[in-house]
Amino acid sequence: MNYKNIYRTVFVGAALCMATGCESYLDTSLDTYQTDETIATNRGTIWSFANAFYAPMGNGFSMLDDNLFAPASDEAMATSASSNASYFNKGAITPATNPISNLYKNYYEGIRAANYFLDYVKDGKGEALLALNRDTVSGRPDYLKDLASLNWYKAEAHIAKAYYYTELLKMYGGVPIVEETYEQVGNKMIARSSYDDVVDYIVNEIDTYKDQLAVNWDDFSDREGRFTLGAALAIKARALLYAASPLNNPTNDVEKWKKAAEAAKDIIDNPDLGYSLASDYGNYFLNDTPLSSSETIIAVRRGASNSLESKNYPIATPGGASGVTPSHNLVSAYEYIGAQDPDDPYLNRDPRLKATIVTNGSNWNGYTMAQAPGERFDMNAANASRTGYYLKKFLVDNLNLIQGQNARHHWIAYRYAEVLLNYAEAMNQAYGPDDNNGYSLTAREALQLVRDRASTSLPAVVTTDRDEFNEAVKHERRIELAFEDHRYWDLLRWKDAMTVLNEPIQGVKITKTGGKYNYETVTVGTRKFLERNYRMPFSRGEIANSNDVLVQNEGY
Repeated sequence: MNYKNIYRTVFVGAALCMATGCESYLDTSLDTYQTDETIATNRGTIWSFANAFYAPMGNGFSMLDDNLFAPASDEAMATSASSNASYFNKGAITPATNPISNLYKNYYEGIRAANYFLDYVKDGKGEALLALNRDTVSGRPDYLKDLASLNWYKAEAHIAKAYYYTELLKMYGGVPIVEETYEQVGNKMIARSSYDDVVDYIVNEIDTYKDQLAVNWDDFSDREGRFTLGAALAIKARALLYAASPLNNPTNDVEKWKKAAEAAKDIIDNPDLGYSLASDYGNYFLNDTPLSSSETIIAVRRGASNSLESKNYPIATPGGASGVTPSHNLVSAYEYIGAQDPDDPYLNRDPRLKATIVTNGSNWNGYTMAQAPGERFDMNAANASRTGYYLKKFLVDNLNLIQGQNARHHWIAYRYAEVLLNYAEAMNQAYGPDDNNGYSLTAREALQLVRDRASTSLPAVVTTDRDEFNEAVKHERRIELAFEDHRYWDLLRWKDAMTVLNEPIQGVKITKTGGKYNYETVTVGTRKFLERNYRMPFSRGEIANSNDVLVQNEGY
């Protein structure tokens, strides 16, 4: 973030969206040829400004190498040896080399756009502009609708800032809090606030403006994708969970866990929000299903494309590039729900395995996956999966990439299953597995809801030990939220990364003798994580532009 130019133009947010191909359903385009005079007399510009602060919202489908972030963690391996995931895998992130450093600028652009909008409509200017050049008597229904929208959008701008600061916190720790537009801030340099101060800012923004948000968009379907009450509460719950976690709560202050539990409870115990788990885990992530599901809290809506499939279909599928391939580290974590089959290690497993990962012998894109030497998906072929697995979650089966067939893919930023897991973790840390503290659910009951949706045949979590139950919650997050850009950041906030992200990545070597497949666990990649990597480094440019007011994270 260049402090001298943080608010250099109101049009950047829209340009950013177009440049990164975010394909937002919100109209974030602005007329860059407008003058101050035409802006002041065009009320439609209000809506453009109210959309612009959504443009930089994260889209996890293009987080790293224009693909998922999973290869930065132990979830997956990048097929390409030149993947930017290697910087994470080798502990090589530096102030000069960070493949996701663009997010810092993007998120501050979102904050800038929100501040600009709030400044543009403050002190009655927005209301006056809405009344300009219209008959507010004969056209009163439309006028009142516009006023209601303006009030919602003001609140949404504050929630947008809370969202962006939550994302910045998980990467950098404490960051500068900017509440002014460029015209107001001028050349003033802004120092970092502490982690806890940024959390307090996020919570205050949400608590102050949450009651001014729409509960849902049932009567305004064209506004789906904007922040609602549920979205604001979910952002707060995640921010407080991270704040209570070992990385950010080294003294294990139990009051922080209690606040995180209460924040998640406010979603679970609010019947007006109407959230519940989708009945079918696998189908939930496909096509337009997330947009109508009661599980979705907020999704980043995208236009139809086949980029996800073309990057991640097996190389032997016409148009596929293998891309992100799941690790055996992850696959081996899926529990058995029946007897183990010595000939098929993927039989009788947690159904989320089949919904998430393409395994040998499964059907995909009209073929049976056969990866032994000489078979169609031979692992020895150039650019084939080195792990013996391919990604299935999010991908639509059997798209004809050669003919350019497309499908919808919407990035689910927050969903109800995560809220239940946030609650289970915080409640256990605050009160133990079975004390509900007067709330509607215990930690165990919340965890069980997520597991039962997957399969009522999963082994029961019976431990009453708080530490053991915490491990069960960690396991459940790993499985339930796989490839949704949680794993890497979970390992960091739990302070588990120094152990887990220094372990090798495993795959399976598949051979076939006498018509029977054999599976040998092999190491397919090494990983290196340094203590300093618990925080991202600020770029050299950001440090220089701040005249060294911005203090670098330790170790860089």
